[in-house]
Amino acid sequence: MLPPLPKLIEGLIAAPSISSATADLDMSNRAVIEQLAVWLEDLGFSVRIQPVPGEAGKFNLIATLGQGDGGLILAGHTDTVPTDESRWRFDPFKLTEADNRFYGLGASDMKAFLALAIEAARDLDPKRLRHPLIILATADEETSMSGAAALSAADLRQGRFAVIGEPTGLRPVNQHKGILMESIRLTGRAGHSSNPDYGNSALEGMHALIARLLTYRRELQRRYRNPAFEVQTPTLNLGHIHGGHNPNQICGDCELHLDLRPLPGMSIDSLRRDLREITAEIASERQLQFACAPLFAGIEAMATPEDSPLVSAAAQLTGKAPETVAFGTEAPYLRKLGIDTLILGPGDIAQAHQPNEYLALARIDPMLNILRQLIRRFCL
Repeated sequence: MLPPLPKLIEGLIAAPSISSATADLDMSNRAVIEQLAVWLEDLGFSVRIQPVPGEAGKFNLIATLGQGDGGLILAGHTDTVPTDESRWRFDPFKLTEADNRFYGLGASDMKAFLALAIEAARDLDPKRLRHPLIILATADEETSMSGAAALSAADLRQGRFAVIGEPTGLRPVNQHKGILMESIRLTGRAGHSSNPDYGNSALEGMHALIARLLTYRRELQRRYRNPAFEVQTPTLNLGHIHGGHNPNQICGDCELHLDLRPLPGMSIDSLRRDLREITAEIASERQLQFACAPLFAGIEAMATPEDSPLVSAAAQLTGKAPETVAFGTEAPYLRKLGIDTLILGPGDIAQAHQPNEYLALARIDPMLNILRQLIRRFCL
């Protein structure tokens, strides 16, 4: 009863599931979850669909084949980023085969991986499984990570190892940096620019704060280094600033947005405390008011040891040593639950979030072979 693989991919791409911080663009992922549930139940999986707390219309799916614990999780997110259909050669919500590629929104990032996970499980006999196979599909990875954040140890109690099929070009990834984005606002007192005593410049206060933040960046880069990464140190980028209204008015309010990418072993909560303390110190010196606020919750850095059985197996099957990436994933949420987690998928990150997103057909059979071998090793 299960459709062939191209039809599986087609069915997922045909169900729009855009997640966006812009309410007019945001969609439910219910249709994707319900389609996955039908296919997985046909294969004998026990399927649980879980609403994501506080997120209307958002759902996770946990499908389990077999009994016991110590199982393998094949995980992917069901949402995509928004897209401009006018910039596509093809309909982004219709699977199109051309140029030895499958085109469609989510082909690379990462609906096709969920279809491949189902295909890899097509002929499994649950009676032969020594450890369960779990297929996990999550909501809102592209925006809030609320789906992964809602998972608990009880939800995945049967899982010991997890592969997240983000686009890595068939290369195993066992580490990635984290990310936090912060808004810092300084409030002073506006006044006529003819006399500095008429006001208190928030813009000049922000100048002092930026100088201190750049010193802090150098301190972090002296303290933390990981040679596995292309950029071996944490980064801090000052990406946006706005303050004041007119050149003849003392600036009464100034806001800075920054992006900080920590290495594994660095805590987002600790970094946020540092930023607040630095800001409070400058604000006190300048007699300014201040406010620090996350622009989003942030993603912790992730590292799974190279001697993990999963990392070792993936390196052997791919013929590639484990690598690092700079983008964030849901892996830290699974690692927090005690699950050895690897990122390994058939797509390319260069294709993600782009018009004419595609998955090369040549990547499909190698990915299926890797998944089947991992299932054989960790479930059979």
